[in-house]
Amino acid sequence: MSEQFLGCTVSIKCTEDLGNSSYQGQIIALNDQIVTLAKAFCNGVPCDSPRVTIRAKDIINVDIVSVDEKSTPQNAIPAQSKVTVKRPIPKKASKNAVPSAPEQQVNIAKKPPVDNSTYSEATSNANGKNGSEQSRRKKMTDRDENTFGTPIDQSLHQDFDFEKNLALFNKEALWQEFNSKKPETVQQQANKGINKGRYRHDENVIESEPTALRQIAVPCAGSKEYVTDDGLIIPSVSLELHRQLIGAADRFGISWERRVELLGRAGTEISLQLLGGAHRLSPHNAHQWPTVVALCGPHRSGAAGINCARQLSSHGVKTIVYVESSEDIFLLQELSLYRYTGNRVEVDVKKLPSAVDLIILALYEEKSPRSIPAVAKWANNNRASVLAIEPPATGTPGIVSKYSLVSALPLSHCADNGRLYLCNLALPNKVFLDVGINYRSPFGPKFVMPLYLNSS
Repeated sequence: MSEQFLGCTVSIKCTEDLGNSSYQGQIIALNDQIVTLAKAFCNGVPCDSPRVTIRAKDIINVDIVSVDEKSTPQNAIPAQSKVTVKRPIPKKASKNAVPSAPEQQVNIAKKPPVDNSTYSEATSNANGKNGSEQSRRKKMTDRDENTFGTPIDQSLHQDFDFEKNLALFNKEALWQEFNSKKPETVQQQANKGINKGRYRHDENVIESEPTALRQIAVPCAGSKEYVTDDGLIIPSVSLELHRQLIGAADRFGISWERRVELLGRAGTEISLQLLGGAHRLSPHNAHQWPTVVALCGPHRSGAAGINCARQLSSHGVKTIVYVESSEDIFLLQELSLYRYTGNRVEVDVKKLPSAVDLIILALYEEKSPRSIPAVAKWANNNRASVLAIEPPATGTPGIVSKYSLVSALPLSHCADNGRLYLCNLALPNKVFLDVGINYRSPFGPKFVMPLYLNSS
């Protein structure tokens, strides 16, 4: 009975051992254990092997697609079947993908027998399309290779010769050629600027005129002039004229007690900024609270230093006052008020701390400059900034100040006094006129203002 199925075209559904595959083909050998197919398809794709052998135990179902007329009895009615093989549709491959074998889809219906010419035509068309696709991909690969295939390792190891390439650009020749095409008036203006100096990005390229805004005229001017941030000229005065001005203030009722409070307040304002201002003096920053040492002599400048230390204490700053001697009456008054703060007063320089945040220097004044080697050595060994209050014009012996605070009008201070700050003592104009000074306040909205040496 098995011989009657030879030559029939069948569709076989296989078990999971063969991946639930479906095979279609013509039976050429058949027994109880195996089925051999020729011209076989697996899941609609032609098999590479000319013959496919399937075991009987791997078969789930067998459908007869068509019957070979030669092996069929004459009285049997052949089933109408036909196998249609569609042309393969190649998938679009990526740039780096390798072209895969074309897939074929087989739709099986019960129609007339398989036409071998149809299969061969479909195969030839698939090969033709596959060849054109490979040709197109080869062209794209060759184009990319020509564009991006140049090795860059060699060029990376070659140093760029800046000097050689810069020499190719003759700036002088181009500048002369550019100037030759300008109008005559423009050339003259350009030639004037050739000899001018070169300026950095933070320098002014426009020449500034000398400051000529004067609001103060003094009968006995010093050797130097100072200028404010607003361009106002502040003349220096002689030591004798400065003493006359302070004497006139006493006569008009502007006593020393009034002036020392203003001077101490100005020193406190500068000191707070030097100590870090709000960033340092914050209730949340108590572990970094600053320490200030005031070095004070037995005179009015020393009393101003103690007053400044007392006002700093009211801001919570830890202060230490060093006094060499307390014989001066002005010093005793300020020292008695300072003791109420609870801060230290030292008379031995060896008991001063080795590291502080700021030094207030009020050891000397103009009439009695003298040297104290031990204090000067201690101040120089500290890395803290030094703020001098009413220092001598020639500087403090043995100590170089970074900042200096002066009142009313400045003297001709030397460079050892550092940067000058002028304090407003609120003296009426009548006081200035009493000593022959025509005065108009230069302070504006400021209570303390910096002074710069006028070099114009």
